[in-house]
Amino acid sequence: MNTRDIAREAVRSRLSQVAVELFRKEGFEQVTFDTLAEAAGVSRSTFIRYFGTKEDAVLSTFDAKGERVVDALRNRPAGEDEWAALRHALGILVEEYQHDPVGTLALSRLILETPALAKRQFDKQRRWRPLMAEALAERAGSALPTLPQQVRAAAALDCVYLAVEQWHSSDGTLDLTALLDDAFAVVAAG
Repeated sequence: MNTRDIAREAVRSRLSQVAVELFRKEGFEQVTFDTLAEAAGVSRSTFIRYFGTKEDAVLSTFDAKGERVVDALRNRPAGEDEWAALRHALGILVEEYQHDPVGTLALSRLILETPALAKRQFDKQRRWRPLMAEALAERAGSALPTLPQQVRAAAALDCVYLAVEQWHSSDGTLDLTALLDDAFAVVAAG
């Protein structure tokens, strides 16, 4: 990454922070691009150049999270069971939640309580599924994922979604790692 890319990412991150703060204070639907641009101290066109939609201003980091999960899955030990490899790879997401539980809970609340954001987040995470299934296939020495690998990837993502939803409902009082472990155990028990 060159200096220009680093600077662009810093601006993008700052604009996203401003957007999330404003959405939390005033409500997602009430905030316009003009309001976002004014709060960030940039022009409307600059804000739109970084984020084509208000949803993207909140969820822009989800693509990178998916890439990190897939990379972690590819780097799991070759002999490890696929279900265990998925659980460990998805642990990256839990670590991010635990790094900043207050901020993450606020962001989670904003996303889960705003239908447009919840739908967009679900769509983004759904795009991770085929990439995760491909990583499982690569680990097994195959070019194409099998149906069981696709099902495992989908079930693993649902486990994360449901664990986060439960954690959110508890206002962050429940242990997210334990919730994810419990969700994986339920599926594994079949």
